[in-house]
Amino acid sequence: MKIALPTRGSMVDDHFGHCEQFAIYTIEDKKIVSVETLPAPEGCGCKSGVATILAELGVELMLAGNMGEGAKNVLEYNGIKVIRGCSGESRAVVEAYLQDRLSDSGIACSAHHSCSHEH
Repeated sequence: MKIALPTRGSMVDDHFGHCEQFAIYTIEDKKIVSVETLPAPEGCGCKSGVATILAELGVELMLAGNMGEGAKNVLEYNGIKVIRGCSGESRAVVEAYLQDRLSDSGIACSAHHSCSHEH
């Protein structure tokens, strides 16, 4: 399984569409076996094409801070489950997920009304 997080440095970036990169963790037997990074494409998260790129890399889950409904919908359309409301150091967030200590906040960022998509 692969899990992606929008990051700035080693921390989860609070705004999906403005992160500097994505940390992609490969998980086997509920353990982190490797980490790679993908530079974030320019532009709004929902219009950047990053969902397709992440899906092609095998990402199945996005652990994010704030995210608009448009970005969430595009990720889910590409087969990537989304858990919002995450914060802190990215490795610690992944470990919390692996210990079943995370759940989606259900709170969408409303800063980008133009990022809505219908599929």
